[in-house]
Amino acid sequence: MEAKYKRVLLKVSGEALAGETRFGLNEDMLKKVALQIKEIQDLGVQVAVVVGGGNFWRGRSSKNMDRATADYIGMMATVMNAMALQAACEAEGLQTRVQTAIEMREVAEPYIRRKALTHLEHGRVVIFGAGIGSPFFSTDTTAALRAAEIGAEVILMGKSIDAVYSADPAIDPNAVKYDELTHQEVLEKNLKVMDSTAASLCRDNEIDIHVFGLAEEGNVLKAVCGEKIGTIIR
Repeated sequence: MEAKYKRVLLKVSGEALAGETRFGLNEDMLKKVALQIKEIQDLGVQVAVVVGGGNFWRGRSSKNMDRATADYIGMMATVMNAMALQAACEAEGLQTRVQTAIEMREVAEPYIRRKALTHLEHGRVVIFGAGIGSPFFSTDTTAALRAAEIGAEVILMGKSIDAVYSADPAIDPNAVKYDELTHQEVLEKNLKVMDSTAASLCRDNEIDIHVFGLAEEGNVLKAVCGEKIGTIIR
């Protein structure tokens, strides 16, 4: 198989790392993600990763906490996921670095763009934690921003659902599955694949987004090789 891209950013939702339990970390799922990263790196693809934190914290549903505090707690959740994924990747023989937007030098490097680029060029997987370091921005926005900063050609969005739908297919049996969309359609239809800030950032920087189910083995490889799975937003 031949890779379509040289440098990609993989966005992994916290829920995907939790597996079927949808809370905490599932070791089988962590290993599955690590093996899929290894598959594409073996093709010569440079891989950066942004992880969500929804398997530990959903701060926006909190009634007794201000939004900024809730978002900072969510950033800490993404660092836990980043460290867990780093351990899973290294267990498969991958050289990995975690960089965080909030400094915590005892456990990770601070985010430095040039250092991240050097790691990628030396074949290391770079995992970005703690969002962008500021509240009121999601990890989807982090993925869009980091993809633009490192020059990634595509955001591979691994989710617990297999594509973008017009509504939640678990709730609405008439939900329509989309094979291809534009960034503008995502915004106009208010589709929940990512927030509007992230979608606008991808549109303005001409970054493609490929949404697919992470649980099915080989899907990351298929996406990198340009196979028609899930939904492509361009």
